[in-house]
Amino acid sequence: HSLDSLITLAGAGVAAGVACVGIPVVLGAVGFTGAGIAAGTLAAKMMSAAAIANGGGVAAGSVVAVLQSIGAAGLPAAAKAVIVGVGAAVGALV
Repeated sequence: HSLDSLITLAGAGVAAGVACVGIPVVLGAVGFTGAGIAAGTLAAKMMSAAAIANGGGVAAGSVVAVLQSIGAAGLPAAAKAVIVGVGAAVGALV
């Protein structure tokens, strides 16, 4: 049982690490970059739709704004802590 627990915890740790690194990588790939939203990408289409729906600007705190913030600066420490906690909890259940 201890080996199974160790393997489970290691798997949860690896999954959390992949999520912490992978989320910003995926966001960059769809156009949420450190330099802003890249033209011609899914992110640009999302920004355009959000701006049209909001009367010309992207609202602070909207999905597009949050994703751009993560794409520009990475995941905040609180989000990383949540991901690690959820990963550990799921790993413990498996």
